[in-house]
Amino acid sequence: MTKKTIVWAVAMTLVLGAVALGGDAAGSVTLEGKITCAKCTIGAADAKECQNVLVVDQEGAAKHYYVVKNDVAEQFGHACKGEKGAVVTGTVADKDGKSWITATKMEPPQEKKA
Repeated sequence: MTKKTIVWAVAMTLVLGAVALGGDAAGSVTLEGKITCAKCTIGAADAKECQNVLVVDQEGAAKHYYVVKNDVAEQFGHACKGEKGAVVTGTVADKDGKSWITATKMEPPQEKKA
């Protein structure tokens, strides 16, 4: 194999791996779930103030993604005592034992056609 072929094969493997994980090559993911409040609805013991959390069903279990407070999250709004559907695109990072998503786009889910 030529060096160019090897480099191309490695690059394609990385791109396909990123797509398989639900994101793109830049590390962005899109998750769909319900926005709710860590303090008021979930009752998280360490929540001292209202904090949006995206609750996603992953393989039958609820996975919580704390939404980083930024302009995108502020524009989408907060769901204090209740929940609202959301599709969130952004980057995910783990910090202090929690998964955090920094949203670059947040919108209500599209209605499913019958």
